[in-house]
Parts: sequence; C-alpha cells; structure tokens
Amino acid sequence: MLSVRDLWRRHRRKVFISVGVLGSGYLLYKLYGAHRRRLDALERELAIQRESEELMKVQMQAHFENIQTISDVMTLPHAMHNLSCRVAEELDLSQLLERLLQGKGQPNTLTQSEKLNLWERLKILSFTRMALSVWATTMLSLYTKVQVNILGRHLYIDTARRFESSSTTESGDLVDKEDQQKFLGTVDFLCQHGMPPLISDMEAATQEALKGKQLSHFFNSTALHETIMQILIIFMSQGSPHSWIKYVMPEDSATSRIDDPAPSDVTEFEQLMMEARAVLLSAEFGSIIEICMKVVVNAVVEQMGAKFRGGSIATGLPLARVLPQVAQMCPLLLEEPSKNQFIRIIKCIPEVEPFFTRLYANMPSAY
Repeated sequence: MLSVRDLWRRHRRKVFISVGVLGSGYLLYKLYGAHRRRLDALERELAIQRESEELMKVQMQAHFENIQTISDVMTLPHAMHNLSCRVAEELDLSQLLERLLQGKGQPNTLTQSEKLNLWERLKILSFTRMALSVWATTMLSLYTKVQVNILGRHLYIDTARRFESSSTTESGDLVDKEDQQKFLGTVDFLCQHGMPPLISDMEAATQEALKGKQLSHFFNSTALHETIMQILIIFMSQGSPHSWIKYVMPEDSATSRIDDPAPSDVTEFEQLMMEARAVLLSAEFGSIIEICMKVVVNAVVEQMGAKFRGGSIATGLPLARVLPQVAQMCPLLLEEPSKNQFIRIIKCIPEVEPFFTRLYANMPSAY
C-alpha cells in the first residue's frame, strides 16, 4: 500500500500541471472579464458619443433653418425695400418719358436733335436700371445669406461652448448683441454708400455694351439676353478683380486683413466683416454669382416674352419699342421677397443651397 508521500512523489508533477492549468484558466477568465468590461464601457461611450453627434446634427440643422428664416423674413425684405426706393429715386425715367410725350403731342417743342438725345438717354438709363436691378437683387439675396450663415455659425459655437462650460464660471457671448446688429446693418451699405459709384460704373458698362445699337435695330429674346449679360460681364470685369465688393461692404484696414486667420487686435464686428469679405472673395462665391445672374436674366427675358404678348420680344421688335418693356420689368426685380419671383428663382438654383450649407458647416476655417 502506497503512502501519502509515495503518492505525492508519484503524482506531484500532475498536480503541479493541473494547478497551473487551473490557475492560468482563472487568470485568463479574470483578464477576459476585465477586457469585456472595458469593451462594454467603450461601447457605451461610443453609443453616447453617437447620440451626442446625432443630437448635435439635429440642433445644427434646426439652427440653420432658423437663421434662414431670419434672412427671409427680416434682413432681406428690409434691404430690398431700401434698394427699390434708391433705384426709383436715382434712376427715375419719368422726366425723360414726359418730355418725349410732350414732344410727340407738341411737335415744335423739341428739335430732332433733342428728341434723339432724349431717346439715347432713355436707352442707356433703361438698360442701366435693368442690369443694376439684376445685379443688386442677386447680390443682396446672396450677401444677406452670407451674413446670417456666418453669424449663425458664431452663435452656434457660442452655444456649444456655453454647454461645455456650464459647470464652470466661464461666461460671455462670443458675439455681442450690438456687434450682431451692426453686422446685419451693413446690408444697407449698398443703398447708403455704394449706390452712386454702382450707378456710375453700371452706366459706363451699359454705354460700352450698347455702342452701335440703334433704336431702329431689331431686338429679339436672344439679342436682349446677350445685351444684358454683356453689360453685366463688362461691369464685373471693370477695375481690379473683385472690385465690385466696394459697392457691398466698406473697405478698411481691419476688414482687408483676411490673410491673418486670428488677428488679436480686431473687434468682434471686424472679425465678422473679415469672414464675410473672405467668403465674397472666394472662387466658389464668384461662380455662384455668375450662375445666379445668368438664371435671373433668363427668367427676365422669358417673362418679358410672356408679359407683352401684343408686341413680343420673343418674335422681335425695334429697340425703341423694347425700352418701355425693359423699364416695366425693373420694379418686378426689386419687389419685396415674398412677392419677388426672381428671388425665389435664386433660392431654387441647385448650386446655391449646398454652398450655404457648406458655408454654415465649415466657417470660419473654410475660407
């Protein structure tokens, strides 16, 4: 009969191996349990992060839609009203028309030379008003959206920072309310300060484009479209590249320092203006302007063909008979946004909304 010592001596290797296997198994079990708990914690953290990201997307979309509403119902209507008043005041055709009607009713009151001069002036001013109305309506529609998107982005970042620092003593607005109002108020710069040089330069472009076009020349839809686009192309190419910005926003040392991504000596208002200028100078915004102007001019010519069926530009008319139709289209271009079909057309251009969606999502780093 084997003693305990003999049994131990004979089987101790097996015992050590069994204990080692059991110990290793237990250690692996513990390691697996710890690893599993870490994975579960990581999955919960990722799930919370995904929920936060989805919530952030929903909030960002809601905020984006809110600032678009601000642009549609407040900022743009105010700007278009002021623009309509200034154009009607600065490019009034009524005196020219009255003198021509007077000369027609009383032949001896005007010489032939005076009649020709009046008709020539009416031709230039009519097309100046048309081209200016197309350009200004397009520009204000786009610029007000640039403003509210930049401001909306700043306000969104401010809200996110406040949420992150809600447990700390950090406070203060990223954009002061006074600076917000001042920034949105710059939409009136075009009407208050930019209009005189805008009219002068647009008239110069009109004179260049209409050179050689006589009142007796036959004008159809194609000729009218080409003429308006030629005026706009000449106007946009005048001076240095992007020189048209001077009609829309003031030029000063602060707003022109767009190469410095984070200047330390500018106010909040100046920072907003710098970002707006950077967007307007971007190649993509330049492409958006060109696309919108072409679409608006197409719509103007099409509506003229539908509106004046008695003597339609679609089939062709002498230029002298086209001028009254051109003059009558300008007030429609400058109507308030809720009635302005051309502003609605701009909003529906496929390239416009994606541009502002990217602008809102990527500012200020995108430009």
